Amino acid sequence: MTLRLLPVAVWLLVLCSAAQAGPLAYVPNEKSASISLIDTADDQRLRDIPIGQRPRGIAGDAQRLYLTDGKTGSLLIVDKRSGQLERTVRVGDSPEGVSLSRDGKLLAVAVEDDNSVVLLSAPQGKEMARIKVHGKNPEHAVFSPDGRWLYVSAEEAEQVDVIDVAARRQVASIAVGKRPRGITFLPDGRRAYVASELAGKVYAIDVVEQRVLAEIVAGQYPNGVAVHPDGKRIFVSNGRDPSVMAIDVASHAVVATVEVGKRPWNMALTPDGSKLYVANGRSNSLSVIDTASFTRLRDVEVGELPWGVTIQ
Repeated sequence: MTLRLLPVAVWLLVLCSAAQAGPLAYVPNEKSASISLIDTADDQRLRDIPIGQRPRGIAGDAQRLYLTDGKTGSLLIVDKRSGQLERTVRVGDSPEGVSLSRDGKLLAVAVEDDNSVVLLSAPQGKEMARIKVHGKNPEHAVFSPDGRWLYVSAEEAEQVDVIDVAARRQVASIAVGKRPRGITFLPDGRRAYVASELAGKVYAIDVVEQRVLAEIVAGQYPNGVAVHPDGKRIFVSNGRDPSVMAIDVASHAVVATVEVGKRPWNMALTPDGSKLYVANGRSNSLSVIDTASFTRLRDVEVGELPWGVTIQ
C-alpha cells in the first residue's frame, strides 16, 4: 500500500510552529483519506495530511499517531515529528476504534468483521492477543485508567463486554441499551459512561461492581462521549439532534445542551479542559465548545466525513 505523506521539511515546519502555540487536534477524515491538523490555541486549520484509504479510529502520544484504516484492515503507526509511516500492521477487516493505555505500552483495536479486539504492543505494533467478544461488530475498545480492563461496545449488542487485559479474555458483560457506542472513564477509573445510540441514553457504570448505577436520558442517537479532566462533567454527542449535552457527574443531570454541526460523532477535550472539539461527520467540520460557558465558539472546516479527534 502506498501512503501519501507531506515532505519531512513541511512536517517539521508545522510542528515547530505548533510548539509555540497550543496542542494540536488531529482529525481523521474517512472519505477524503486525510488527517486535518488544527492549532487549538487559535483554532486555525494548519493543513491536511493525506493518509491511508479510510482512516477512522485515532489515538496518539507525544511521538506517534495510531490510526485504523477501514479499507485495508490495518493499523497505521506514524511518527509525528517526521510525518513518516513507521509501519503498517494488518489487524483484520473493518477495524474501527483504537485505544492507547495510559502507560503507553498497549494498543487495543476493535475489529468489526472479526468480532474481536486485537491487543498490540506500543509502539512496535506487535500482536499480543486476539480476543473474541460477545457483541457483533465491535466499535470501541477503551482501556480503564489503570489498564486493568477493556470496555468494548458493539453495533449489534445490548451490553458492554469487559475484557481482563492481563488474562487476555472477556470476563463479563454489563447490560446497557441497544447499540452501545462511545465509552469513557472518569479520571479515577471508578466509573465509566457508555452512550447507547438506539436507547437514547447514557449509562453510568460502577467499574468495581460492574453494574449500571444510572440511566441518563440523552438526545437522539447519542454516540460519542468524553470526560472533563476534573471528572465533574461528561459530554455526549447526539447524532440526530444534532447537539452535545453536558452531564453533571454528581447528580447525573443534563446541565446544558449545545447545538453543533450535522452528525456529531467522536470528541476530545484540550488537556486543560477549557475546550471541547466535536467531529461533525455530515458537516465536514469540527465544532469548538467553551466548556465553562457551554457555548459554541466556532466551526472549523476539515476533510470529508470526520470520524473523531485526538488532541496532543
